[in-house]
Amino acid sequence: MLKEQQITFGNNLIAVGMPIVDREKGSSIQIGHNAILCSSDYSNPIGLNHRTVIRTLAEGAVIEIGDDVGISGASICAVSRVSIGNQVMLGVNVQISDTDFHPIKPENRRFNKNPLDVGKADTIIEDNVWVGANATVLKGVTIGRNSVIGAGSIVASSIPPNCIAAGVPAKVIKHLEGVE
Repeated sequence: MLKEQQITFGNNLIAVGMPIVDREKGSSIQIGHNAILCSSDYSNPIGLNHRTVIRTLAEGAVIEIGDDVGISGASICAVSRVSIGNQVMLGVNVQISDTDFHPIKPENRRFNKNPLDVGKADTIIEDNVWVGANATVLKGVTIGRNSVIGAGSIVASSIPPNCIAAGVPAKVIKHLEGVE
């Protein structure tokens, strides 16, 4: 399935259940070595709301997923760029995007397909980050290496490395000691 869509992936990719991976023409999806895409209710102890979804939405969009990444029923969508580092864990039902999907301005919002009216900004998750269940990571955010995002959080602004952040919107609640 992935080879047919010209999606590149490293050695030892494991898919538990059938993920939804969809690449827009002229875009790219790259998945590193030893990644696991969980898309079955039995693949995670708390269950999934849906299968893992990895989807580019525009020509030129890029989704990069590093080595040793675990994904459980998460949705990752890009019109520009979503980059996920190495050793990242995405808890069940996490949502990550680099777009607002629809225009902010109210005129003809539902039917306006003009990409210039829809907000977008690269979203980056650095190495060794854990994003807890049901968290949402919005456009333009960088989550620094080694950080943890609490379950159910909405990450609307960047989070520094080596900390725990949680809430709506997510705020730093603790710095991790002895982490480099």
